[in-house]
Amino acid sequence: MKEYEYRVSAAGRINLIGEHIDYCGGKVMPAAISLKNTVYIRPNGTNQINLTWTTLPDKVTLDIDKLDSYRDLKYGNYQAGAALMWQRAGHKVLGCDMLQDCTVPFGSGLSSSAAIEVSTIASLATIASEPLDKVDVALKAQQAEREYAGVNCGIMDQYASACGKKDMAMLLDCATLECEYLPLALGDYALVIADCKKAHSLVASKYNERRQETEAALKLLQQYMDVSALSEITLAQFRVYGAALPTVLKKRAEHVVSECERVNMAAKALQAGNMERLGMLLNLSHRSLSELYEVTGEELDALVAAAQNQDCCLGSRMIGGGFGGCTISLVKKEQTEEFQEKVYNEYLKQTGYGAKFYETEVSDGIITEKL
Repeated sequence: MKEYEYRVSAAGRINLIGEHIDYCGGKVMPAAISLKNTVYIRPNGTNQINLTWTTLPDKVTLDIDKLDSYRDLKYGNYQAGAALMWQRAGHKVLGCDMLQDCTVPFGSGLSSSAAIEVSTIASLATIASEPLDKVDVALKAQQAEREYAGVNCGIMDQYASACGKKDMAMLLDCATLECEYLPLALGDYALVIADCKKAHSLVASKYNERRQETEAALKLLQQYMDVSALSEITLAQFRVYGAALPTVLKKRAEHVVSECERVNMAAKALQAGNMERLGMLLNLSHRSLSELYEVTGEELDALVAAAQNQDCCLGSRMIGGGFGGCTISLVKKEQTEEFQEKVYNEYLKQTGYGAKFYETEVSDGIITEKL
């Protein structure tokens, strides 16, 4: 890629625990991974951004003065949205050629969209010789996802993609953006990512509907409590006031409140090296996502059950928006191959799908290299 001037990458992410609570002001525990979106970029002296891909035959040209007009593109809409939000924030967007190389599987729940948005903004800042504020990049990328792609997401995905650190989990407060980095020391265990091979779309799924339900639950609870977010409510308080909610809203709010508490317990378990407790919390998280938040579906439930049935697995749960995508499992290191084989066969028997397993490492977020 010597004909390009810079190589700028942003990471996909896993989320150890804390699902569907980033938009409710809760703490989450993501980590950046070595599956990424890499942008090879060079200025071209025009008023256009030319997009190509290593894995697609498509070629897309974006007019820098008309970035608001590409929302319906099949490919290139995330790049257009990211560039537009960066431009609207007062930053210079230069004409350039971008070659995109994405190793984050689309629709997997590993945040391919965040990796694309973050790497697009970071690469535009790089060729304009602008200092890179990773948190600001994450916020503008989130804005692109919400205002351009139409997904009313929280900040977790973009923050992890931009600000992740190698071998570190992030205890991120999504209300304040305070972030504590925790060594991801799992001892004799490893994290195994499995794809149920049913792709999801956050827009087409009920992601936005779930957010609306949590907002409705909060509004009703505010009649009885002085809180600004569901994440501020303890389980003890919820047992008192949650009864005032309609059944569906009660289930959604109970997931958020209980998941917030599980995140805090998981952070303590990770710091203490208590893998058994961490695994138990992963299992409880999935049960809540399945029974209370109802975002799993037949395939994810079957894949998690197949993992939980293995003696070498301490815990497993879905990650991402749900309705397809991936699971994460805490597995004895020396038995990961055996685990994958048994889970594959059991899941195939249950659903007719063959799960795919991804090998990845916990990585830095944005990485910029001069070529």
